[in-house]
Amino acid sequence: MHTVREKQKLLARVRRLKGQVEAIERALEGETGCEQVLHLIAGARGAMAGLMAEVVEDHVRTHLVDEEKHPGALDKDAVEQLLDVVRSYLK
Repeated sequence: MHTVREKQKLLARVRRLKGQVEAIERALEGETGCEQVLHLIAGARGAMAGLMAEVVEDHVRTHLVDEEKHPGALDKDAVEQLLDVVRSYLK
């Protein structure tokens, strides 16, 4: 499974995301202004989207492009186009 190969990298991203969510919690508990809370939420959302994009990209490259494992896999140009769309959507 490709997520196992990238386990430490993905866990580091999740831990950063956890820290961002905890910062939102602290901001709400401390009655921080709306603007700052919104910025914290946007940052956490971006981090989650980045994590999703990374896992999706690795999944596509591992299961749809690896020609040794999957003869007849998607055309590499088509894969890049698909991943560009996914990255754009998740921003």
